[in-house]
Amino acid sequence: MAQDEQVLVIRRDALEQTGMFQGLAFDVTPRLERLFAPGTACFMPRANAEQDPAYKQLIPYVILRCGDRTLSYVRGKRGGESRLVGNRSIGIGGHINPIDELALFSDLRETYLNAVQREVEEEIHVQANYTDRIVALINDDSNAVGSVHLGVVHLWTLDSEAVEKREQMITQMGFLSTDELQAVRDTMETWSQLCLDGLLVK
Repeated sequence: MAQDEQVLVIRRDALEQTGMFQGLAFDVTPRLERLFAPGTACFMPRANAEQDPAYKQLIPYVILRCGDRTLSYVRGKRGGESRLVGNRSIGIGGHINPIDELALFSDLRETYLNAVQREVEEEIHVQANYTDRIVALINDDSNAVGSVHLGVVHLWTLDSEAVEKREQMITQMGFLSTDELQAVRDTMETWSQLCLDGLLVK
């Protein structure tokens, strides 16, 4: 990570005020209204945020589906989070940075949605038409990575599998059926396991 990278964080106590949870939470709208409220979020150095569980780094986590198949990939050595290298993932996303502010006093939700588009476009090229829906939040305090991150799960429903990778950190990319994903579940990062179990498995 860049030594001076600034990332968007929310206070853990603001999340606790919405009702603390482990795993997935599906009551997204009231939680996001609280988390996007003025004074709840700020930018801080990523190096500090990684060590301070009083804050949660807000991460968009975009799942791309076409029919009953889901985009999946393995995080290569050039990935931004070294602790996740080598793990399979079904989520595209990353940190929200000051560059995502469209104006000095941008609405936080607007800044966030701008970051979602930027993160996806940096990592992959989506040529298909799609719809975007926020379906869950992810919180996992069971490990060091999860304890300082909060995921916002987006489901992009594509009309074709026309997706190409842009970043070298993405390897072994392709659309897999839910059964195929279940067969490799043990190789997945924790957030992907939670989404597979809670969203994709019927």
